[in-house]
Amino acid sequence: MRRNWQHKRSVYAASSAAYGDTPTLPKVETMPTNPLSPYAVSKLIGEQYCSVFYEAFGLETISLRYFNVFGPFQDPTSQYAAAIPAFVTAILKDCPPTIYGDGEQSRDFTYIDNVVEANLLAARVKKTEGQVINLACGDVVTVNEIIDMINEMVGKNVKPIYTDTRAGDVKHSHADITLAKQVIGFEPVVKFKDGLRLAIDWYRDNLM
Repeated sequence: MRRNWQHKRSVYAASSAAYGDTPTLPKVETMPTNPLSPYAVSKLIGEQYCSVFYEAFGLETISLRYFNVFGPFQDPTSQYAAAIPAFVTAILKDCPPTIYGDGEQSRDFTYIDNVVEANLLAARVKKTEGQVINLACGDVVTVNEIIDMINEMVGKNVKPIYTDTRAGDVKHSHADITLAKQVIGFEPVVKFKDGLRLAIDWYRDNLM
């Protein structure tokens, strides 16, 4: 039997990279964007497409600017891997993790369960109108602090190796998630430390 499916809404995976290295913290959606990499530019253009599709054709869209997503199944050896799987697997192997810069750069890391929850909320909310909203936990932690946390959780004391900062890297990233709470009713379901423990457990059980 042939069925007629009507596309009613698109939820777009945007990125906090759109903000670039602007000094203002926390990052608010009304801030000017300043992408520093081709990846960031492509994500920002996607947001603009979503906004135009709503304004021009009435297609409901919403763009979620993910902040530093991490969790199980990320490949720690990929050049696109998030920092946490690379740090966790290195420390579990007693290998010094590599930190680009001085380690005092800060991030608003977002465990994958929070991303799933936000996408479900965005898909089910009564109406969307081309909005762009931050998706994070609203907390901040430095890279050096993460290394200390991982060492503590696994009972090790592996020191990192510091090297030059990479082009396009952002020094500080911290999200204001007020709009996410207002628009889709989002609240983080997994805090950073809890997510870090879950990630460590998965990598220890599956990759070691």
